[in-house]
Amino acid sequence: MLLYSKVSIPLIKEFKTSFGTQKVRDALILILMEDGITAYGEVVTDEDPAYGYEYNYTALHLIKKYLGNLVNPERDPVSFNERAQSIRGHEMAKAAVEMMLWDFRAKKEKKPLHAFIGESKGKTETGISIGMAPIDDMLASVGRAVDEGYRRIKVKIERGYDELIIKKIREKFGDINLSVDANQSYTRDDFKILEKLDKYKLAYIEQPLRKDDLVGHAVLKKKIETPLCLDESIVSMNSLRNAIELDAIDILNIKPGRVGGISSSLEMMSMADQNGIGVWIGGMLETGIGRSFNISLASQKKVKMPGDTSPNSRYFKKDVTKEVFHMDRGFIKPMKGNGIGVELDYQYLKTVEVEGGRIID
Repeated sequence: MLLYSKVSIPLIKEFKTSFGTQKVRDALILILMEDGITAYGEVVTDEDPAYGYEYNYTALHLIKKYLGNLVNPERDPVSFNERAQSIRGHEMAKAAVEMMLWDFRAKKEKKPLHAFIGESKGKTETGISIGMAPIDDMLASVGRAVDEGYRRIKVKIERGYDELIIKKIREKFGDINLSVDANQSYTRDDFKILEKLDKYKLAYIEQPLRKDDLVGHAVLKKKIETPLCLDESIVSMNSLRNAIELDAIDILNIKPGRVGGISSSLEMMSMADQNGIGVWIGGMLETGIGRSFNISLASQKKVKMPGDTSPNSRYFKKDVTKEVFHMDRGFIKPMKGNGIGVELDYQYLKTVEVEGGRIID
C-alpha cells in the first residue's frame, strides 16, 4: 500500500534566496507499507513553481496517475527507473518514488542505506547554507556557524547583494571555507561583477547564470579564477556530460531529490570523479526523511567536499521524524538503522498534515 501525506512545517527562520522567501516547508511524504516493511520517500517540490516547473500539485498528480503504477511487484528501484523513462521530465516526482524503493530494498536486505548503495565513509563533512539577510544579521549567522563547527559556509547572493557582504564576511572571519550561491540571478552582462569576487578567494561560485546557459558558464569559467559550481543546470547525465565537454564546470552540487534519485546521483558521482570534478550533496530544505537520503549519499567515498546537510534542528523546531541528526565537530553520521534509519512521528505528523490519502493498494 502506497500512501502520501502533505505537511506544512514552519521554519525556525525564513530562508531568502533570489527565488523568493520561504517561511514554511510544504512537503510531500510518501509511505510504502508492505511485507512488514515501512519505507519512505520525500518529494522536494514546493507549493509554487518558482524553483522549477515542478511543484507539489504536478508531482502528486504524476505519482497518483502514472508513477505509482510503474512500481513493479518486487519494489525494485532499477526496474522503476527503466519504466519511468517513458515519462519526460518530472525528475523530482520520479526521485521521490525511486528513493522510497531504495529505502524499501535496503530494509528488506536489513542494511543501512548508506552501506547498501555503495562505499560509505560512515560520516560526512557538513556545510551550511545561509539565506540573504541584512548585513548585521548575516554576520551574526556566519559567526554562529563558525562557532558551531561547520566545515564550509555558503551564503546566498544576487545582483546588488554580493561583493559588499562577501567583503564584510572576509574582514570579520578571515580565511574560513566560504562559498556563494547565486541561484541563477546573474546574466552574461554581469561578468565584470563576478570577476571582482576573485579577490575574496572563495571555494566556489555556485550557479551564477541561468540553468540553460551552459555556454555562458563555459565563457565565464575562462574569465574567473574562482571555481565554478553548477547546480540547477545539471538535471541528467546528458547535461553533466555537456557541461564537462564544454569545460563549464569545476564542482558539482548533486541534489538527489532533484536529479531523479539515488541511481542517477551515483552515476553523476562516478562521471564527475572520472573527470576531476569535485562533488558535494545539496539539499532542498527536506524534512528528516529527505535529509536521511542526502546524508547517506553524502557519506559515499566519491563525495569529498562538505555539503548542505545541516541537522534538522537548524530548520525546524520539531521535525516529522522521531530521530534527529546531530553534528559533531562538523561531521554527521548516517542513522544506524536499516534503510534510511528514521521513522515518522505519526502523532506530530497529524498536527501538521494538510492533506493525505492512499495512492495505490
